[in-house]
Amino acid sequence: MTARILVVDDIAANVRLLEARLTAEYFIVETATSGQMALDMVARAPFDLVLLDVMMPGLDGFEVCRRIRANPLTAQLPVIMITALDQTSDRVRGLEAGADDFLTKPVSDVQLITRVKSLVRLKLLSDELTLRANQGGTGLDLPLGYAELTAAAPPRLLLVDDRRSSYERIAMTLATEATVELETSAQEATFRAAEGNYDLVLVNLSLAEFDALRLCSLLRSIERTRTLPILLITEPDEMARLERGLDLGVNDYLIRPVDRQELLARARTQIRRKRYTDRLRDSVQQTLELAVIDALTGLHNRRYLDGHLANAIERALTRSTDLALLILDIDFFKKINDSHGHDAGDAVLREFSQRVARNLRSVDLACRYGGEEFVIIMPETDRQLALLVAERLRSKIADEPFAIQGGARFIDVTVSIGLACLESPADNAATLLKRADDALYRAKAQGRNRVVPTAA
Repeated sequence: MTARILVVDDIAANVRLLEARLTAEYFIVETATSGQMALDMVARAPFDLVLLDVMMPGLDGFEVCRRIRANPLTAQLPVIMITALDQTSDRVRGLEAGADDFLTKPVSDVQLITRVKSLVRLKLLSDELTLRANQGGTGLDLPLGYAELTAAAPPRLLLVDDRRSSYERIAMTLATEATVELETSAQEATFRAAEGNYDLVLVNLSLAEFDALRLCSLLRSIERTRTLPILLITEPDEMARLERGLDLGVNDYLIRPVDRQELLARARTQIRRKRYTDRLRDSVQQTLELAVIDALTGLHNRRYLDGHLANAIERALTRSTDLALLILDIDFFKKINDSHGHDAGDAVLREFSQRVARNLRSVDLACRYGGEEFVIIMPETDRQLALLVAERLRSKIADEPFAIQGGARFIDVTVSIGLACLESPADNAATLLKRADDALYRAKAQGRNRVVPTAA
């Protein structure tokens, strides 16, 4: 894994030291010697992470971080602040300015590289999700702030701790902003985390009856919790185990004694990042759905039909089961558009699709084939059953008028249906569609509003 990292420090020796450490891990490193220079560089070129010194003349690190977060183009750029300041208030100030992490000099090589790799992985994931969503043409209009991301639903946190004096204080602090659920059993915590919709898991590294790192490993191995943020709470003498936890994929940590404000600040950072990534995933899912769903009718589209039909035929041939296909065409649809307008035509298409969907089994698939034509794939359906279903659909369309103009008027609509069934191993999607289309043509020639199967 490689990434472009910007190191910002006004002291040349510090820059050279960080550059050497990161270059040894094959990261691409660029440097800036002032806050303004750093802002100019991130505005001109993409970076995957910024290592930012706090104490600099002119713009200090806090202000630089705030400006990075305020710019929509760099708002999600990970920032690690590095400083000689060791006061809790300074760490909280950095986190509230938008920093993703806050390391105190002298920085351990292991901690530095582990934190950099972790944040770079998250940045690459975020970039990939953003790219996929934008390629789908939907674009992204996502809130970036913590308050906006948590406004609809308060965060849900799972606290895994078996020491009463510890969990009572932590839960009380977090309860001011989130719903906190306590679990004293690490084994039960695994199941709860997988089943619950949590925004963050906090784990006491010093669990009495279970190895907390084993729990972290399990959470990272389960699909439903693989991306769930984990925050470790550790003692000062457990640094070796903490470094192992970071290597396992733990997102953040706190060293006792736990400062209330730092706990809240670090929890907010992890929750914000998770909520934002969840929004990105939802946007990607929506993009994928839009690619295979017809926007007007809500049915699957021609693109989805092509792949699904080929797979359905292959399954039927492999299992020696029946397969039927219907092509439906709304009769005189052009006349509806010409007489009542395209809005009325759209209303008819929507209602037609809803009636079709209501009268099919869950295993059947209805697709909009194009214009006023629709295709229905019915697995494990022989000719006789397919005729019954097709006739039922025809009557459901013809027997009840369609509302148009917001219900102000009603018009009669009928449908012609062609039916074809899978006949031999030589059949494929093209031959099945062609036979059904030929049957549809005969239905129209015979007067419309009827079902016509291919010759037996």
